[in-house]
Parts: sequence; structure tokens; C-alpha cells
Amino acid sequence: KRHMKLSLRTQRALQGYLFVSPWIVGFLIFILWPLVFSLWLSLHQIKVFSGLAEVEFIGIGFYQEAFVEDTVFLPAFAETMGNLLLDLPIVLVFSLMAALLVSRPIPGVMFFRSLFFLPVILSSYWLITLLFDQGAGRLAITRDIVELRNLVGLYLGEGALQALFDVLGRITFVVWGTGVQILVFIAAIYSIPGTLYEAARVDGASNWEIFWEITLPLLSPFILVNLVYTIVKSSTDPFNLVLPYIQRVALSGTVRLDYASALGWIYFVGVFLVLAVALAWAARYVFYAGER
Repeated sequence: KRHMKLSLRTQRALQGYLFVSPWIVGFLIFILWPLVFSLWLSLHQIKVFSGLAEVEFIGIGFYQEAFVEDTVFLPAFAETMGNLLLDLPIVLVFSLMAALLVSRPIPGVMFFRSLFFLPVILSSYWLITLLFDQGAGRLAITRDIVELRNLVGLYLGEGALQALFDVLGRITFVVWGTGVQILVFIAAIYSIPGTLYEAARVDGASNWEIFWEITLPLLSPFILVNLVYTIVKSSTDPFNLVLPYIQRVALSGTVRLDYASALGWIYFVGVFLVLAVALAWAARYVFYAGER
């Protein structure tokens, strides 16, 4: 009998599939199937809830209700997406600056790295909401600077004043959740060959020129990674207004799993579009050193 011999590449591929098979099974059962079922449910109205004994196909009826009749969902959706777009540059800029600072050989650098990452371990949903309810993160000291409030209110109006302090009030908790992004940037900074910096200094380049011509271009792939991670993380922010509303619609009072599924898909598509636009825009500026 002839024994079929697999090539080394095929054997390694099979080994790889074997190792990731638990994730594949988990994805199919716990992610893909619920997604497909929720999409099907958003197009049907449940008549008899017990075991979904009776459902009626209504097409995009629930989606029309969300955009035309629901007076809570659209404002919450718009505010949540606005906060996501607001948090994105704050997180990326702060995490990059912090990574550049704590990647220098200074005394106690490990302490500062741990300090930045500690909120990632401690920041549970319950803890963040408890701190926020107690006034943490609202920059009360800044609010008490009467001269600043009067100046902004005089020249920009009360609307701009409220918007300014809303932005400042979010900074504390937004920055609190940048530990993962900082770690990614630190690892990226240490991956840049030191010979590039030495050659640049020999040519007389300043630190400012080195940052813009060497550090930032070589960090661009990692900026893209942090961009994707931050968008996904911000879409499940503890102060998200959409997700609690969807939960109330689905489980409180009159249980409406069908309508809640439609709301969930609208939110999912919104986040996906933001992610797709961000990827399409950022990919144009990503520099891969091995390809050029």
C-alpha cells in the first residue's frame, strides 16, 4: 500500500488549524451563530415568545421604527458615535506621548509603566461607574475657575462652554484606559533599530526631525493596530448610551428581543462603518519598512 505523504508546509498548516480549532469552534457557536440568529430575529416579529413558537416576517419594519418612531435611540446613537470619534485622537496621541516618555532610560521607569497599565486591571464597569457617580473625572477644579468659565462663555457662548467641559470631563476616563495602547507603542519603539537613530544623528538631524522622519513612520503600523483596538474598545465604553438602551428594550417591561436585535445591528453597522473608514484612511499612511 502506498502511504500518502504530506508536505512539510501542509503538516504545519494542519498543526496550526489544530491549535486554533478551539477558537474556531467557539467563534462558530458563540459569535457567528448568535449574529446570524439576531439578524434573522430583527426581520421577524415575535408573536408567541415561548420557544419562538410563532413569528411573522416584517422585513425592515423594526429598522424603520428605529429611525422614524423611536425618540430615544437616534439621539443616543449620535452621541455615542460622537464620543467615539472624540475619544479616538485623545487616546492615540496620549498613549504615543506616554510611550515615548516611559521608553527612555530614566530612574523608576518600570514604576511609571505599571502606573499607566494599572487602570486596565482595575477598571471594571462597576468601579468606573462608582467613581463617576462620586464626581471623579469631571475636573471639578477646572469648573471652579470662574475666570476661565466667564471667558469661554463670553466669547464662545454657553453651548461652547458646556461642550468644552464635557470634553474635559471625559479626558480622565479616556486616558485611564490607554494602558494597552501604551504597551503596544512601547514594544514598537523598542523594535526600531538603533542604527537608524545613530545614522540620523551623524547626519546632523535634530530630535524633532528624527521623530517625524524615523520614529513616526516606523510606528505607523502600530498606530493602525491601536486605531482598530481603540474603536472596538470605545464602542463598548461604560458610558455608552446605546448598549444600556438596547438591554432595556430587550429585557425590561415588554420583552422585545426582535426590536432590540434590529437596534443592535444598526449600532454594529455604525461602528463597522467608522472602523472601515478609519482603516481606509489610515492605511494610506502606513509605512512598512520591509516593503520599501
